[in-house]
Amino acid sequence: MTDARLRHGRISLAISFFVQGVVFALLVTRIPAVQDRYGISDGLLPAFLAAVPILAGAGSIGTERLVKRIRPGSVLRWSQPVVCLALLGVGAGDGFEQVTVALAVFGLAVGALDASMNMLGVSLQRAYGRSIMLGFHAAYSLGGIVGASLAWAGARWGLSLIALYGPLMAVLAPAALLASRWYADRADGADRVDQRKPRAQVVDVAAPPTPGMRFLLPLCLVMAFVYIGDSTVANWSAKYLRDVLGGSEQLSTVPYNVYMAMTLLGRAVGDVGVRRFGPVAVVRAGAVIAAGGFGVVAVAPGAWVGIAGFTVLGLGLCVIVPQTFAAGGRLAFERLGPEGSDAAVARLNIFNYVGFLVGSPLVGALGEAWSHRGAMLVPLLLVLVTVPYARAFGPEPRPIPCRHERPRTTDVGRGSNGL
Repeated sequence: MTDARLRHGRISLAISFFVQGVVFALLVTRIPAVQDRYGISDGLLPAFLAAVPILAGAGSIGTERLVKRIRPGSVLRWSQPVVCLALLGVGAGDGFEQVTVALAVFGLAVGALDASMNMLGVSLQRAYGRSIMLGFHAAYSLGGIVGASLAWAGARWGLSLIALYGPLMAVLAPAALLASRWYADRADGADRVDQRKPRAQVVDVAAPPTPGMRFLLPLCLVMAFVYIGDSTVANWSAKYLRDVLGGSEQLSTVPYNVYMAMTLLGRAVGDVGVRRFGPVAVVRAGAVIAAGGFGVVAVAPGAWVGIAGFTVLGLGLCVIVPQTFAAGGRLAFERLGPEGSDAAVARLNIFNYVGFLVGSPLVGALGEAWSHRGAMLVPLLLVLVTVPYARAFGPEPRPIPCRHERPRTTDVGRGSNGL
């Protein structure tokens, strides 16, 4: 695979990450408007919100089998427009049944999209031979900030859901489909390992964890723990600042905004840190910084100190998830071959949704039964558990043939002057 092909693949995949960040933010930040439009009761809303990540997990599991027959780029190419159309369906429906179907399609397609997108990211990082995974997730964070800003503008101007979603999906869906022409696994033969080499043993990745995949368990736990922390910030930061730290209604919107901004900043520069210090050191530092942020939040005497804690927290948490995908894909490739790498990414992706499902209810229940300050200690401790698991993130990636590239003799990761 040529240097130009890798650069184009990297840019096109970054566009997909960005589009997904915009789309997901447009949904989650307008949940109250969706609830009002379709008359979803407060009692029924948690079931709707839980159904999306559950179905996304099912979509990720299905992608494990699907990519054994077709390339991950093909899965991503068609799942991303489906996600965009499903969001449009959420805005355009006029009844309970329609929004139920639209959210179900959204959940299943998001699972396939997230899994295939990260499969391509891991494959490209392997081809480059240096850390680039954090850059893709930085594009996602940027998309999330843009999407949340657009949703805020739509709410301020009183736009209906269809008036907000319609024009945006008319731009984003074709843009993602056009960018997919340059995904790095489209070339003939790009998904084949050198047939002269012994074929790696591949396990049945659709089954529950087997002895051949047990090396993923520490990384699965890390993924779940980090998303428990992330969902705590997403769902409880505004309420915590207002009700516990005495912040105003307007000030309560600041913690998540600064958290997202620091997530973008940390991921934008994180690849440089990984290249210089290695993934193990970066993951350990990120976990310690994130735990420190939760600690500041838990003991903060007032709103501005709490905001500072959420700021530090974003800088620490943001580096761990991309490195978890990268480490899982690399370790599985070395043990099980290219099919194992894709399966590992899909399986790790499931624990993204596990953490999201567990985090918010767990922190909320502890806050009601004990105290909201005490509840913040739970994600703090879980993030700290990541520190001894950091050794599972292994050494720096190195260029080796993968299913999404042709065998070559030039190390493009070190020889390219491009992206």
